[in-house]
Amino acid sequence: MHRRRRTALLLSAAIAAAPVLTACGNDAHPGAAAVVGGQRITVAQLENRVGEVRAAQRAAVPDESQYAQVIAKSGTLPRDVLHTLVLDRVLHRAAQDAGVTVTRKEIQGMRGDLEEQVGGAKALEAAWLQQYGIPPQRLDENLRLQLEAQKLATSLGTDTGKPAFWNALSDASKKLDIDLNPRYGTWDVQKSSRADAKTPWVREVTAAGSRPTG
Repeated sequence: MHRRRRTALLLSAAIAAAPVLTACGNDAHPGAAAVVGGQRITVAQLENRVGEVRAAQRAAVPDESQYAQVIAKSGTLPRDVLHTLVLDRVLHRAAQDAGVTVTRKEIQGMRGDLEEQVGGAKALEAAWLQQYGIPPQRLDENLRLQLEAQKLATSLGTDTGKPAFWNALSDASKKLDIDLNPRYGTWDVQKSSRADAKTPWVREVTAAGSRPTG
């Protein structure tokens, strides 16, 4: 499981802020959190995905004070979720370019192996929610992402920690011409990672108990 955990950690770690290399506005795409390959990820879609994570966290942590701590520790959740949504498309494009595919049977096999190692389906769902912010209903999607990453690296004769792998993702990022709404930062095509934009005129206002707006 260690190799798989490293892959998941690697993809999650890419959320960390990186140097800003591109800065695109979204004025031409009202209501979009991002545009990837000409397809919009709407703010509403992002809010729904954030809501899924919050609902799963709330179910897992019924105590009010503990839940408040979870919220406080995941204030960047909207940006993190958008990063995952964009990276998923980047990785899928890179895998397609390399002729890599993932079958439903492979996803089920990986899930079965992980469940056996951590002590069952519920334990796996809890671990993925806590460590990576992946709600139970999105677990299979994330496992597909992990498998695509592993198989892409193998097809390139490398692993997910080496430059060759990330160069492939960088190429895919360029082809997809990723454009993030400035409120969520920018997309660093070299690192295939979301970066916080240095835009003082873009502010995010949050209020305790309000619905996440991204």
